[in-house]
This record gives sequence, C-alpha cells and structure tokens, in this order.
Amino acid sequence: MTLLRLNNITRRFPLGSPLYGPRKYLVAVDGVSLDVEMGRTTGIVGESGCGKSTTGRIALGLEPPDSGGVLFQGLPLPRIDSKKWRAQRRQMQLVFQDTLAALDRRMTVSALIAEPLAIHGIGDPASRKQRVAELLHGVGLGEGHGMLYPHQLSGGQRQRVVLARALAPKPSLLVCDEPVSALDLSVQAQIVNLLMDLQQELGLGLLFISHDLRVVRHVSDRIVVMYLGRVVEQGRADAIIDQPAHPYTQALVSAMPRLPGGFDHYVALPGEPPSPTDRPCGCPFHPRCPLARDVCRQSLPELLPLGPERQVACHLVRH
Repeated sequence: MTLLRLNNITRRFPLGSPLYGPRKYLVAVDGVSLDVEMGRTTGIVGESGCGKSTTGRIALGLEPPDSGGVLFQGLPLPRIDSKKWRAQRRQMQLVFQDTLAALDRRMTVSALIAEPLAIHGIGDPASRKQRVAELLHGVGLGEGHGMLYPHQLSGGQRQRVVLARALAPKPSLLVCDEPVSALDLSVQAQIVNLLMDLQQELGLGLLFISHDLRVVRHVSDRIVVMYLGRVVEQGRADAIIDQPAHPYTQALVSAMPRLPGGFDHYVALPGEPPSPTDRPCGCPFHPRCPLARDVCRQSLPELLPLGPERQVACHLVRH
C-alpha cells in the first residue's frame, strides 16, 4: 500500500529584492517524484544542497510545493496551517538531526515526550504518563531518564528521546532527516537498528534522508539519488548498490567501504556541485561527469525506466 506519493514536485526560493532588477531563484527541488510504502523505507541520498531536506519538508506539508502534488494515504495534503492539516500531522512526524535544537532544554524528557499527546488532545494525564513510560522503554531508555533535561543526556540518548517524541501520537509515517549524522559510528548502528525494529513492530513507513549511502543502503528498500534538486536514479536498493547506472550514483557507491564482490572501481568527481542559483545547461551533472558528451551539455535527460522498478536520468544509459 502506498502511504506517501510525491508527484513531480518543484520548489523555488526567490533571492534578493525585485527593486534591483530581475529576481533570481534558488531551485531547491525540481520535478521530484517518489513513493513510500506502508511498512517500508524509501531512502533519499545525495550531497549537501541537493534538495533532500526540502523534499522531506514538502512531504510533511511544512513547505508548499510550487507545482506538483503530495498524496498521503491517497488524498491530497490539506492546506498548510488549516485545521485538517494539523489533525493529519498526527499521522506524519519528523525525526530531527539537531537534537539539542529540537528539544526544549527547559523541559524534562517526560514532559517533552508527553507534549505531542497534549497538543493533539490524546488521552488524559494518567494515560499520557503511562504512554511516556512505554515510549521510554520502547526506545531503550529507563524511567529515570524521564526526569533528566536534554543537556544531561548523550547524543545517542537525545536521539532516542526525539524518536520517542515522534512516535508518541502513533504516526503512520516518519520522515527522518539525517537522524544519525551527528553520532558516533557505534551509536549510529544502535539508532538505525532501533528504527528498523520499531518499523517492523509498528508497520511504519519511513522516508530516510541522508548524505551517507552506507546508512541508506542498510535501512532502505528503495533508494532515490538526488543531484542539484533532481532525481538522477531511483529503484530497489540492491539494484542501485550492486549495479549503479548513473555516473553520479557510481561515484557515491565507489566511495563506500569495499565489500567482497562489490563495486570496486573508484570514481573521483572533480570540483563542487554548481550553485542552485546558476544551474548549468543540459544535464546538471555534466560539469563534473567524466563521461560527459556534447548531448549532455545541450539537453536535460529525462528520468526513464531501466528494467523493472528502476529509473535513470542519463543520456549515456541505454534504456
């Protein structure tokens, strides 16, 4: 069952003042389409500035798309800040990257986890207290942690609190925006495994956003690769990792730690991604692509099927 569907969404942000000539626009998301299935994980991967986080915010209705549509459980998202939208937000929750910024340092852990229950009018004080105790146990924390403040916890413990807070209203969808990037490797593994266990137990759909393909590979059923606001490749996780088709995906996969029988040809990319305010003509990746041809500089490749359940946007890939 498709829980979330993004249909060709775009998002532009105006720059500067119109008083000083024609305005420039930062194109953060440019024609992105993807699905998240119930009980499954769709991972979005790409370099910083590729539009991953903006895509996640549009999926939650926190940013309005300039064009395209968002369907949740088959229905369009209500207008932002409307009463229906606030009610639906109970089913869609965000797991933040910066845990200290996400948690009010003046509130105890128990109060932080109970706050969404009060906001959505779920239960009475006694049932909320019981729900908080269940959530603390579910994310691997003890009741004693409930009396502490965020600054008294480690980074991994704070991330568990953020996860418990997101799970409090019993959502169907979690959008995880770089949830482990600030954690040590051993703690990353704990949080990722916790997420996967909770997903299996609760049947959650996950939109997992990260620049780390190693983590995305571990958690995702499908992977969406973004570059400069566009999807350059998407499909089953095993197909993307084992046989990357787009040159950018090949470079990302080649940078992963080597595994026996894995993709073992390292692809070095020169330079930095172009500015979203001054996008190159043709394929946005062509200034850094070692295989670029004249056609890549002249026309934008379409995202076309490559076998079953896979799409690639590259002039050099035979579809």
